[in-house]
Amino acid sequence: MHDFRFKAGELFCENVKVSAIAGRVGTPFYLYSYKTLTDHFLKIQKAFARVNPLICFAMKSNGNLSLIKSLVDLGAGIDVVSVGELRKALLAQADPKKIVFASVGKTQEEIAFAIKTGILLFNVESEPELKEINRIAGQMGRQVQAAIRINPDVPAPTHEYITTGSLKKKFGIDLRTTRQIFMNRKKYGHVNINGVHIHIGSQIISGMPFVGAIKKVVSFIDELRSFGVHIEYLDIGGGLGIIYKNEVPQTAQNFADRVLPILEKTGLKIIMEPGRFIVGNAGIFVTKVLYVKDNGYKKFVIVDGGMNDLIRPMLYDAYHEIVPIKKSRVARNKVDVVGPICESGDFFALDRPLPVVNRGDLLAVMSAGAYGFAMSSNYNVRPRVAEVMVKGNKFKIVKQRETFEDLMRGEIVVRW
Repeated sequence: MHDFRFKAGELFCENVKVSAIAGRVGTPFYLYSYKTLTDHFLKIQKAFARVNPLICFAMKSNGNLSLIKSLVDLGAGIDVVSVGELRKALLAQADPKKIVFASVGKTQEEIAFAIKTGILLFNVESEPELKEINRIAGQMGRQVQAAIRINPDVPAPTHEYITTGSLKKKFGIDLRTTRQIFMNRKKYGHVNINGVHIHIGSQIISGMPFVGAIKKVVSFIDELRSFGVHIEYLDIGGGLGIIYKNEVPQTAQNFADRVLPILEKTGLKIIMEPGRFIVGNAGIFVTKVLYVKDNGYKKFVIVDGGMNDLIRPMLYDAYHEIVPIKKSRVARNKVDVVGPICESGDFFALDRPLPVVNRGDLLAVMSAGAYGFAMSSNYNVRPRVAEVMVKGNKFKIVKQRETFEDLMRGEIVVRW
């Protein structure tokens, strides 16, 4: 559910007209609903209350500072994958002891900064990485905590590019190597390896892959315990799917009902890393029609937003519902909704039935809160768009639109 609704034929975000925001901010822009964002976080918190998990928002899905701060104020931790994300989490006043650090390619500088910050733990993705963390912690005279990210080699029914629990992918460590690491844990004198982490993919709408992966890992933890290995944390990752088109994803409560009986028996401290589930339907992308073109073979609705602003349709062939922000009863035509970028892959929808629209009309690309602005770029020397948040009957710009001067900062014309 979300708080973008039509009232008297016009799209509102909570209690504010989207058109009114566009009139003040200009297009294109991302728009977030505070209520939707926080409601989704609280749904997970309530559903899993019996195990009191640490819910670490996956910042890679949306790194807006105001959005992160809104979740931190509700008690959220943060799942980071770079030193930039870590620094941003700290700016949002996240408790370092509620921060976990993943990534298959942590640099020496990132590891050192995370140790200095005092994060809760590293999610370790390879044996060489573990050795590097141990070396750096030793140089700093520090003791750190780590969870081993296990690759359980289980299939996940999602797009090939966002499945991560297969041994064909770069993520995590196989069970055989993980077993060896735990058996030889004493050689890592500066790392307390006391956790196990899994994350099998993203936009997974069925509970069965999660259940299968969690059962496999819990069985492995039981095996480790029989050898005297102490495990304190079980991080079950994220990956819960949302509705983009006609999916029927599990609710937070459905998911909890499936996995809580397994988690409770472990007696471990549970960590979760939801991202898309919290923010995906809390945001939309608003863009303006520039031209309507008919070449005799196809009709094109050309808008001022492009694949540099929202790359998911081109990258994953992802579906996003597109609606005019003012309801129309005019007949629907099949059109391609495309942007101004010099690429044939610059589209938001292909052969999509859409009411007749005209130059200047505003369109809302729905369910764009996750992996939207976070994956945007400056391709074609296009400034990244503004981000806006609504709370009740008020809206605030939470990231200013970039300027040409912003893009040129740091560039140098070399003189030989």
